[in-house]
Amino acid sequence: MKLIFLFGPAASGKLTIARQISARTGLPVFHNHLVVDALLALFPFGSDPFVRLRERFWIDAFDAAAKEKTSFIFTFAPEPTVDPAFPEQVRTLVEGAGGQVHFVRLTVPPEEQERRLVDPSRREFAKLKSVDLLRELRAKFDIGACEAAMPQPELIVDTTAWAPPEAAGLIVERLGLPKAPPGAPRSG
Repeated sequence: MKLIFLFGPAASGKLTIARQISARTGLPVFHNHLVVDALLALFPFGSDPFVRLRERFWIDAFDAAAKEKTSFIFTFAPEPTVDPAFPEQVRTLVEGAGGQVHFVRLTVPPEEQERRLVDPSRREFAKLKSVDLLRELRAKFDIGACEAAMPQPELIVDTTAWAPPEAAGLIVERLGLPKAPPGAPRSG
């Protein structure tokens, strides 16, 4: 079982690149907003129940996938409401079940991040879309420290230097991921 753990700031291209990797490998995408958006229906972002349930849902999903030997791609934005120990908990859980976690960091310069925030593709989920809010969050929290606390990535991809298809190809190649035959159904 392999977990491809894509992480980076808002608008770094995590979901776009994850979908490209999925198209090449057949691995399913477990986008962090699948859980985030479900919980936002009940609780404000960052509230105690939101934080507790979000991490519990993520961990339970990773545990079940590891036990079932289901490989997948996960997208994640390091930020202050997530326990800094979360990525290592994931690694311990997956490796304890005989799997591997491949951390891949996506980067984007602040000016490009702000430009991407207003892209219509971000409307699909309850993603950060406000440049003003992004700037407020940058001033209030040290997001860089959250990223620095992440485990050492196997690969760092500057998403301004690589278009999503090329970034996905690079990740697939560097991690030695098997390529799905054309037209093959997505698998675990």
